[in-house]
Amino acid sequence: MLKKIFIKAEILTMIDEQLMISNGALGVEGSQIIYVGETPNQEVLDQYDEIVDCTGKAILPGFINTHGHVAMSLLRGYADDLPLQRWLEEEMWPLEARFTNIQVQAGTSLSALEMIKSGTTTFLDMYDHMDTVAQVTTQAGLRASLCRGVIGFGSDELRKHKLNEAVSFATDWSGAAEGRITTMLSPHAPYTCEPDFIRQFVEKAHQLDLPLHTHMSETVKEVKQNMDDYGLRPVEHLLNLGFFEKRALVAHAVHLTDSEIDVLWEHDVKIAHNPVSNLKLGSGIARIPDMLRKGIRPSLATDGAASNNNLDLLEEIRLTALIHKGYAQDPEVVPAITALKMGTQYGSEALFLDDQVGTLEVGKQADFITMDLTGPHMQPRHDVISHIVYAASRSDVLDVYVDGKALMRNRECLTLDEERICFEATQAFKAIAK
Repeated sequence: MLKKIFIKAEILTMIDEQLMISNGALGVEGSQIIYVGETPNQEVLDQYDEIVDCTGKAILPGFINTHGHVAMSLLRGYADDLPLQRWLEEEMWPLEARFTNIQVQAGTSLSALEMIKSGTTTFLDMYDHMDTVAQVTTQAGLRASLCRGVIGFGSDELRKHKLNEAVSFATDWSGAAEGRITTMLSPHAPYTCEPDFIRQFVEKAHQLDLPLHTHMSETVKEVKQNMDDYGLRPVEHLLNLGFFEKRALVAHAVHLTDSEIDVLWEHDVKIAHNPVSNLKLGSGIARIPDMLRKGIRPSLATDGAASNNNLDLLEEIRLTALIHKGYAQDPEVVPAITALKMGTQYGSEALFLDDQVGTLEVGKQADFITMDLTGPHMQPRHDVISHIVYAASRSDVLDVYVDGKALMRNRECLTLDEERICFEATQAFKAIAK
């Protein structure tokens, strides 16, 4: 028989009709939520195996990071303050070419630990050595959408091998880790993959009914290169290649025209907004207020820790609520609640998991976090949502649950060995350092 746990706390459901429940409670049976609402009478409470009093805490859905390269945490702080193309071509790619499963395992473990400790319960990863990434994800207990990111350089034979590898990974791991792992197909970007190669990914995605993911319109240079190479901007280019015919998620989407925003909305293309990475690399500021006004619901992402330099989604939430206000000189363009939805509910939509996670509702998976509301920076408690977005930090995340299982309790990670992971990450980098 599945254990039934009842948790008393302030509940932030992310559902507009019942957004905040002050005298709230969450009921969990096994991996699913079975109750969300006000604290019921004793007769109902007696039906639960365990009652947990979380007075002074808020329960909310776990954060969802919709684009990243988790193994790149091994390169955190390496070759900072460079433009994107120099950073990639002269620094990142040569060093990443030396990565083996040892480096990917160490970097992924470090990222998984950091995500758990900052309240992320679901993430997307696009990289190489993805079997190793999936294995670490399984061990950590996290939920993830994983894809073998493919750069289309090299011979026809090499491209064919990479495509087959991406397809094999996607089919082998889909539904693994008790359903916590889903998969996508992912050509790296229009500027690294020729049109015919992208078409092959589109065909495979249709055959296997898998979503597609790629980088798109991250920099002015990238857009110009697409115009020079193909006579089209990236959005129209991908549209003509059939990339938007089914489920698609694009990362960045910084440099868009009005008509391109219209195209993305018409085809229900999901967007992963990476504000910190885009700022640090000097790529620009995405037109998030314009997307929201159109009806697009952008999600949030950190990108890799080498271009961020952390995986703190709460920082992305806060920056999203701030940067667009300043840029537009309008304090109403991205309210706190919208930014928080972008890091939770909209994130689940971007990964096509909104039937499972992203809100606290009966029947959904029990992916949730608790946040401490008792610190001085959270007082007086005028508005819990405002405090979480504008005042809280990742150290206020106390407990993390995925599928009803505790990954962290009172800041102690239960599924990963923190000391060992930090040590092994340093050793793994030393093994490939120049």
